[in-house]
Amino acid sequence: MTQFYLQKTIGQSVAISGTGVHSGKKTNLTIHPAPENHGIVFRRIDLPGTQDIQALFKRVVDTSLATVLGINGAIVSTIEHLMASFAGLAIDNALVEIDDYEIPIMDGSARLFTQLIEAAGIVEQTSPKHVFIVKKTITVTDNDKSVTVHPEPCFKITCDIHFDHPLIGKQKISFDRAKNNFAKEFSSARTFGFIQDLELLKKFSLGKGGSLDNAIVIDKDKILNTEGLRYPDEFVRHKLLDSLGDFSLLGMPIQGHIVTHKSGHTLNRLFIETFLKNKDAWETGPAKMEYF
Repeated sequence: MTQFYLQKTIGQSVAISGTGVHSGKKTNLTIHPAPENHGIVFRRIDLPGTQDIQALFKRVVDTSLATVLGINGAIVSTIEHLMASFAGLAIDNALVEIDDYEIPIMDGSARLFTQLIEAAGIVEQTSPKHVFIVKKTITVTDNDKSVTVHPEPCFKITCDIHFDHPLIGKQKISFDRAKNNFAKEFSSARTFGFIQDLELLKKFSLGKGGSLDNAIVIDKDKILNTEGLRYPDEFVRHKLLDSLGDFSLLGMPIQGHIVTHKSGHTLNRLFIETFLKNKDAWETGPAKMEYF
C-alpha cells in the first residue's frame, strides 16, 4: 500500500526580531501554526485591515534586490531565507505576522529561522502534501544562465555558480529531500556580496542594515569577515538556499530535478511563470512517502 507524505505545520507560536538588510529598520516577526491547506501566509500587523499576503508566485511584485510579495499596496520584502527554512523543513502551513515590510536579515542565512521553527516543533497533519509531478523537461534561459526541470521521482535541486573571482570560481551542489539535512548542510550558508557593491547600495540608500554580521563581504583577494567561511563552498550553498525559497512560491513542491546554472531571483521567477504555463509538462498529485 502506497503511503503519502502528510502536510506539516509548527507546534506552537514563536517570535524573533531583527533588522531589515535594505531598510535598516527593526522588525518583529511571529510564526503561528496554521490548519491544513492554509499554505504560508504573511500578515502585516502594522497595517490593520490589510489583506493577508499568500506566499505564492502570483503575489511576487519585485525581484531586483530580493523577493518581494505584495497585494493592494502592502508588501513583504526579503522573504527568501524564511521561505527557504519552511521549504527545507517541509513546512506547508504557517501564518507569519510582521510589524514592518521587511523580513529581518538576521545573520544573512536561514539558520536562526530554521532553529526557531525546530524549537517550535514540527507537527504532522492528516491531509497529504500535494506536489507538481514533472512529466516533461522545461528549460528557461537568459544568455548563459538557465533553469531546467527534469522528470525524476524525487524532490531535488542542483545549483551551480560561476564568478570570475579567485575566492569563488565554479561551485556546484545538490539538495535531495530524502538524502540531505537542510538544517545542518544548508541553513547556515550566508548571503554574500562584493565590497564595491555594498558601497554602491549604501550610496543609493539601500543596504542600510547590511554589515559583516549578516553577509560575507568579499574584497579583491580576501574575505573581510574575521570568522571566514562556514562551509568551503558556502557561496553555492547559499544560492541553493535562495532557490529553495524562490521555488517554494509555486505553493507546492516539485517532484522532479531542478537544475539552475548561474541563476538568481529574476530568472527563478521567470522559470516559475514558464512552468505554470506549460500545463502539459506536469500534473498534480499527493506526494509519495518514498520520494519526500
